[in-house]
Formats: sequence, structure tokens, C-alpha cells
Amino acid sequence: MANSLSAKKRIRQNAKRREQNRARKSALKTDVRKLTDAIHDKKVDEARQLFRTVTKRIDQTAAKGTMHRNTAARRKSRLAKRVNKLATP
Repeated sequence: MANSLSAKKRIRQNAKRREQNRARKSALKTDVRKLTDAIHDKKVDEARQLFRTVTKRIDQTAAKGTMHRNTAARRKSRLAKRVNKLATP
């Protein structure tokens, strides 16, 4: 257990940030799952709309430092490939 005030504050900060990161990751996973379901069901319009929201959520998560920017770019690229493949006959 921490003894100094600064160590106790650091524990509080870490706990707060961990909760925020978990919430961001969970919300992102939910959005990605909805997009994946739309792609699987071949709903082109819904997939395109969801792709926009997922892209925005990924960018926000990367901007906050929860996810690395290269990881965010890779995920967006892979999802874009799937959506574009769905759109072409």
C-alpha cells in the first residue's frame, strides 16, 4: 500500500483512467460488433452508416491514448475493406 500522498494520488488517477479506458474499449467493441453484424447480414446502407460512427469512435479512442494511432488506422482500414467489398457486386 502506498504511503506518500503522491503515490496515493497516482493510485486514484490510475483507477480513474482504467475505468475510462475500459468504458471506451467496451463502447468501441459494441459499435464494431453492430457493424460486423450488418456486414454479415449484407445490409449495405446500414453498414456504411455504422462505418462512419465506428470510424469516429476509433479516432476518438486513439486521440485519448486508449489505443495507439497505428492500431486505430489498421482497424479502420480492415473495416473499410469489408464494407467496400460488401458494396461491390
